[in-house]
Amino acid sequence: MLRMTPIRLFAFAFLLTALAADPAAANERARMTPADADPATTWPQWRGPSGQGEVTGSGYVDRWGPEENVRWKVAVPGNGNSSPIVWGDALFLTTAEAAGARRSVLAFDRAIGKRLWTTAAPAATPERAYPKNGHASSTPTADGERVYAYLGNHGLLALDMDGQIVWHKSFGELNAFHGTASSPLLLGERLIVVQEQQRAASFIAAFDRRTGEELWRTERDTQVGWSSPAAISVTTDDGEERDEIIVNSQHHVIAYAPEDGRELWRASGTTFEVIPSPVVGHDLLFSTSGRAGPTLAIRPGGNGDVTDSRIVWTAAKGSPFVVAPMLVGEYLYMVNDMVSVITVYEAKSGEVVWQERLGERMREGFSAAPVAFGGKIFFTNDNGETFVIKEGPDFELLHVNRIGERTIASPALVGGVWYIRTDGHLWAIGEETG
Repeated sequence: MLRMTPIRLFAFAFLLTALAADPAAANERARMTPADADPATTWPQWRGPSGQGEVTGSGYVDRWGPEENVRWKVAVPGNGNSSPIVWGDALFLTTAEAAGARRSVLAFDRAIGKRLWTTAAPAATPERAYPKNGHASSTPTADGERVYAYLGNHGLLALDMDGQIVWHKSFGELNAFHGTASSPLLLGERLIVVQEQQRAASFIAAFDRRTGEELWRTERDTQVGWSSPAAISVTTDDGEERDEIIVNSQHHVIAYAPEDGRELWRASGTTFEVIPSPVVGHDLLFSTSGRAGPTLAIRPGGNGDVTDSRIVWTAAKGSPFVVAPMLVGEYLYMVNDMVSVITVYEAKSGEVVWQERLGERMREGFSAAPVAFGGKIFFTNDNGETFVIKEGPDFELLHVNRIGERTIASPALVGGVWYIRTDGHLWAIGEETG
């Protein structure tokens, strides 16, 4: 069982409040496990407190440009695709310099964008990386005491909120196809890391968040992939309540037990290169599989090979290569980033509701994960164009925002402000004041 820290108790109380507001959700047998954080004031991990891009609160603008609704804009040294995270008055992200030989965690003041500190990881030889991926694509996570960052050959790093290294874990030289990118997952006292590699054992492992001690490691029979793990809470067919760590990966979606890393179930049907992380809702887990491959809707909570017993529906093609899907209400939204086409499914049945192109057709043209609030869904392409789509069963493009810089990283949204990382800059986007 996971220890209920004070912050986790707050997150649990918030979940109960949300379930009370939505009686249908209270009866769901599978749901994403919320982060140990106040969702109104933090964005503690990739895709936010919910782990699937849901935005809490109000006051966010839906229009911006290089000179419109910009609170501040500051330069970020080096290169990286990692997303900003937010805790308290600070933002954190990672960056790489000197062709990946130097990798650092950066902290910025939320209010004005001033850089507060820079902490470099212990030196290491950089692994090979695909140019678009680079050497700083993994988004850090935080718990209010520490910031945790996974930096490939430079290891797993825990820093206090002032930037001092608390502990460091080296994995040696990794032989990762196209480099590393999977973001760490914080679940109770455990920090979960997934690393696929060639000519060496791929693995999922858990570490004590306070000491860095390795608690367990499970070898994986996959070699290629960059999906980040997700934590879900399920009620099994036997009525058992349990947590599952889900990894969307090469040829299989696999669930692990967080307490000891044993494999709980697997479903076959994904393709060779898998990047998008799954989303959960309507008692289903939705897995999308690289380079326009299949989409799987899986009923979690099973045991063993569930390919024939718990896959509820599939879509043979059209999945994103990179971009995580967005589940809003009754609908599952996905952009096929190989052709810039968005497809919307009725989540429970897999029926296609509508399909439209977003902007010009581009190969690998979208990377950032979408977010949603106020009946609108936001998809940003690599050129920094954000397409604002009306939620619902009919296609309506409300408008397009253009920030004017290449944008690969996913945004963070806290307290009415967007925080967007572009090539070379970090932006705060919000209603202009005084």
